[in-house]
Amino acid sequence: MPKYHRIRDLREDMDINQTQFAKKLGMSQTGYSKYETGENDIPTDILIKIADIHKTSTDYLLGRTDMKKPYARSKERN
Repeated sequence: MPKYHRIRDLREDMDINQTQFAKKLGMSQTGYSKYETGENDIPTDILIKIADIHKTSTDYLLGRTDMKKPYARSKERN
């Protein structure tokens, strides 16, 4: 299974393709595809954007927890 299978699964749950999701991130489909396959590691800033779009945690995306819903964020963060 690909290293970042959860980002693929969540994207597919949104019923959008890689090109559409890459556009949300401001990047190319090719670059995004390499994240889904694990060919390239996901930079922290992109990982946070992906988590925010899916309303989940980076820990969930990285497979460190199986809890999809993240804990409540502090109000200090924008």
